[in-house]
Amino acid sequence: MDAADMGADLEKVLISADEIRDKLAELAARVDEDYAGKDVLLLGVLKGAALVMSDFVRALHVPAQMDWMAISSYGSGTKSSGVVRIVKDLDTDITGRHVLIVEDIIDSGLTLSWLVANLSSRGAASVEILTLLRKPEAAKVHVDVRYTGFEIPNEFVVGYGLDFAERYRGLPFVGTLAPHVYRS
Repeated sequence: MDAADMGADLEKVLISADEIRDKLAELAARVDEDYAGKDVLLLGVLKGAALVMSDFVRALHVPAQMDWMAISSYGSGTKSSGVVRIVKDLDTDITGRHVLIVEDIIDSGLTLSWLVANLSSRGAASVEILTLLRKPEAAKVHVDVRYTGFEIPNEFVVGYGLDFAERYRGLPFVGTLAPHVYRS
């Protein structure tokens, strides 16, 4: 799927595929330096972080294991509900591990704040966050994010793992969805 396939559903491309690739390589270089010699576990938050995680881990040079969680606070809407539900838990014991949460986007921060507290209570040596996108204007709680790819305006975005009602995840870029799609 590309921009032409979206037709009138795409308002504009915010971040191109090339910009995403370059930013993930830059973030991977920083993580390589910061986690050298450490036992790091990359924790992807499904489903949105799948593309970020796959491209990010290929850019890394430090050995890292991956695991996945699925947590839900959205349903099919466009705003976080603030109520978190674990749909799929970790398969890995994180006691004493350096956990790096890999996210696609941080909106309100409510879900991520809950996740950091949850993982910290499981005995992780450290819990840090890497996100491709962050919407500072949408924040409802403060979340310490160690690695941020792009700060974006508080607009509804799709692509590169981000969806609306499970559509548009496969776009190679991040774009804004035309309001007629989600206001109908």
